[in-house]
Amino acid sequence: MADPKGFLTTGREVAKTRPVEERVKDWNEVYQPGSLLPIISKQAGRCMDCGIPFCHNGCPLGNLIPEWNDYAYREDWSAASERLHATNNFPEFTGRLCPAPCEAACVLGINQPAVTIKNVEVSIIDKAWDSGDVTPQPPERLSGKTVAVIGSGPAGLAAAQQLTRAGHTVAVYERADRIGGLLRYGIPEFKMEKVHINRRIEQMRAEGTKFRTEVEIGRDIDAAKLRRRYDAVVIAAGATVSRDLPVPGRELKGIHFAMEYLPLANKVQEGDFVAPPITAEGKHVVVIGGGDTGADCVGTAHRQGAASVTQLEIMPKPGEERSAGQPWPTFPMLYKVTSAHEEGGERVYSVSTTHFEGDEDGNVQFLHLVEVEFVDGKLEQKPGTERKIPAQLVTLAMGFTGTDRANGLVEQFGLELDERGNIARDADFATNVDGVFVAGDAGRGQSLIVWAIAEGRSAARGVDRYLTGASELPAPIRPTDRALTV
Repeated sequence: MADPKGFLTTGREVAKTRPVEERVKDWNEVYQPGSLLPIISKQAGRCMDCGIPFCHNGCPLGNLIPEWNDYAYREDWSAASERLHATNNFPEFTGRLCPAPCEAACVLGINQPAVTIKNVEVSIIDKAWDSGDVTPQPPERLSGKTVAVIGSGPAGLAAAQQLTRAGHTVAVYERADRIGGLLRYGIPEFKMEKVHINRRIEQMRAEGTKFRTEVEIGRDIDAAKLRRRYDAVVIAAGATVSRDLPVPGRELKGIHFAMEYLPLANKVQEGDFVAPPITAEGKHVVVIGGGDTGADCVGTAHRQGAASVTQLEIMPKPGEERSAGQPWPTFPMLYKVTSAHEEGGERVYSVSTTHFEGDEDGNVQFLHLVEVEFVDGKLEQKPGTERKIPAQLVTLAMGFTGTDRANGLVEQFGLELDERGNIARDADFATNVDGVFVAGDAGRGQSLIVWAIAEGRSAARGVDRYLTGASELPAPIRPTDRALTV
């Protein structure tokens, strides 16, 4: 146990962010560099080392949270890093991007502010990189088996690293021009600087993983031919089909999916553009969708110099405290103020878009909306609440409906889909096609980064067993496991 009285004597303290007026002028991460290490050991000491640590249940990776909290409290950073990497290939990703279901399940959180698990995690891994504790782990011998991984998001990267370390020869295929999937182009730089991806890729290259960019399976390479070329295939292509908004005026110029808008801003940071082809500069911006992707659009618009930013959400405003219907240790739906929301803009709840209005040149100018409410369990419009707001750039951030089928990958492999339109798989993450496995959002549907990594690790075990007859790789979850919610 860390500090036996830590949860009684130490209050919760989180990472400090840079002043708003400073950070909206650049694309660096919003947190103050070096602000965590002076406080993190005491924060780790708040961990009670519970008899039954429910943080393990909240986290699909089964992270050994009380153990690395103890090491962080004692400032044994090497041991903390070893425990952290025992269950998580990329803690620098989850420590920055995961919404921390582990904290929602923290036993201390029953009646006190939970342990800052996410901050402890990112402190350990950043210290490990700085200290040289993160090194390549190439296999002692090669199996002679080959594996293709389709997609280089967190699920694909986790599967690839696990299989490479097991001795298989792994090639990762990515249709974009850089490795990382949505981590690269869907996550703004101010949430995670891409140096964290780059150095992991270099570690994986040193371990033996091969990367093939700008190759889309189904278009550039026939999926059936790829299957014949490799002993096994892992599909980790994500759920990349954005949910659309089929209302009058949708065809107007200036209305874009979030994943059309965000990648271009990231490409500016990569040096591909001087200015993004789609920009919020000087425009009234409306973001439709109240989730994390919507918040990313909000923060991006602030940095591009938007005249105003309004975020719309069809659901009612969540409460700031757990309701009786969302008991501990489930992950509650609470009102969150992200760093992007701190920077300004308006958030409007319980509204639905009815149509868009444009100018004579076909550019969107206004968004018409109406207030909605639940009546007998159904959303209905409230008469007399219609109004319009300025909208010269609209981003649709309403989630994703499934994996891309337009490229032919699903049909060329001959894959079966489940009732939700995801690629069906069995208990070993195997599809109906021999030697073809699926991991991440392509099989689970839209989910969190921590679930993607858990899926990649678990699918790797299924592949390893398929190739060798047995496997010692860990499998933290089953395909049917779901988040701890009501």
